[in-house]
Amino acid sequence: MIELRGIKKAYRTGSNVLQVLKGIDLHIGPGELVSIMGSSGSGKSTLLNILGILDNYDAGSYHLDGKLIKDLSETESAGLRSRYIGFVFQSFNLIGFKNALENVALPLYYQGVPRKKRQEKALELLERVGLKEWAHHLPNELSGGQKQRVAIARALISDPKVILADEPTGALDSTTSHDVMDLLLSVNRDLGLTVVIVTHEHDIAAMTSRSIHLKDGRIERDVTNKPTADVR
Repeated sequence: MIELRGIKKAYRTGSNVLQVLKGIDLHIGPGELVSIMGSSGSGKSTLLNILGILDNYDAGSYHLDGKLIKDLSETESAGLRSRYIGFVFQSFNLIGFKNALENVALPLYYQGVPRKKRQEKALELLERVGLKEWAHHLPNELSGGQKQRVAIARALISDPKVILADEPTGALDSTTSHDVMDLLLSVNRDLGLTVVIVTHEHDIAAMTSRSIHLKDGRIERDVTNKPTADVR
């Protein structure tokens, strides 16, 4: 599903050049559940942005579902993101003046899906994440865990093949964090989606089948985690 070869990325400010990714080789197969770990500055957010077609890379190659992702226009990038990728963020990124149903349905609005159809699908997904009764509540009426469930439902509405989650439990307490991870695990298990989670929490990473550790822009370790029924 995801194939990276020799990926390099640098940021330039004036005459200064900061090498962030220094040659990343990475294969993530269809249906894998993978965590990416690393200290601040290790390159994990940059790597996630490249995987999400939000940022370009300088050298190497990135294939997503067999398609080379390189030198795309913004329109082409947006189209691929819409078809392949669902995003989940630490800060939820919900629109404050739209209720849960409207937030979940929003990607389909931009795809031109008729109102009735997008609302029906949004309601089905809210039911899946256990929030059907909260469909008409605004984000400020929801707990942190509920907001993240809405965000996961929104990520699923376009039927993506990959879910990219950037610190999805970073703003949550430990109990709620595990509830959200249980939901992401069910998405991976029941829908067969590839799920990539950036996290700094070792207990969250332990819930994934594989942990990739970055250090100074390189992969330091790629570890297969032992299956466990409950890491709490």
